[in-house]
Amino acid sequence: MALSLPPCPPSLKTIQHFLKLATEHETRDPVISYWSRLTALQTGLTLDKSSNEALAVLLPLMDWLEKEKLDKQANEAITHEVVASAHVENYAMKLFLVADKQDRAANFGKNVVKCFYSAGILFDVMQTFGPLTPEVAHYRKYAKMKAAYIHNCLKNGETPIAGPLAEDDDNEDDHNEDDHNEDGEEPLEKHQENIPSVPYNPPSAPIHSPAPDMSSLAISDTSASSSVGLSYDKIARAQKLCKYAISALDYQDTNTAVENLTKALHLVKTGQELE
Repeated sequence: MALSLPPCPPSLKTIQHFLKLATEHETRDPVISYWSRLTALQTGLTLDKSSNEALAVLLPLMDWLEKEKLDKQANEAITHEVVASAHVENYAMKLFLVADKQDRAANFGKNVVKCFYSAGILFDVMQTFGPLTPEVAHYRKYAKMKAAYIHNCLKNGETPIAGPLAEDDDNEDDHNEDDHNEDGEEPLEKHQENIPSVPYNPPSAPIHSPAPDMSSLAISDTSASSSVGLSYDKIARAQKLCKYAISALDYQDTNTAVENLTKALHLVKTGQELE
């Protein structure tokens, strides 16, 4: 169901990028559209829920979300947060990998900025489901920094440096994000194109430390353990940990991959999460 909203007042400027992303995905991916708008609503209610201008945006948005959830109650990615979180994260990582592959190949252009930027917004959306894991927080920070950096280079007629940013830049998340926008969107408008629907293969360039000694891992013999009945949430959590491991291996981050696979194995065997 299409949604038409009036322009956001100044008090709701920071939700504009969520609403724009939702509109772009209204037919392409209704799940992304739904959770982007829900994030916009939740954020907007913390900013301004009393002015007439804000209510003119927030109330129709609230009505749309209620109707959309009712209309799509058979879609678990809308009604079940665990499934939704995995869906949003997977989509964000696809965009991230598209942009990262092109960036490492020094193929700079509008779409690289767009994909990094949209991935960063979707990692923001994931905060709707709870605190971000360290891995997701890293991707979120990197995507936003890269979007700002490449955008500024293109705007100033400079050639960006391909690949990971220098370590000094990695400590300037807020500064770099503010360089290209005040409300999270408008200066990037000139560099936005359609997001590609088919992701490229994951990049292979290493950015993390080598693998730890596998002999130090204490993984017990699976044949000695009794089977444990897992709830739907715990199965989904184990799948998510495995997905984190796969994402880490895309960047040859074997430490994080081993850590997440170990957590997934422990959860499947015992029904309990490692701290």
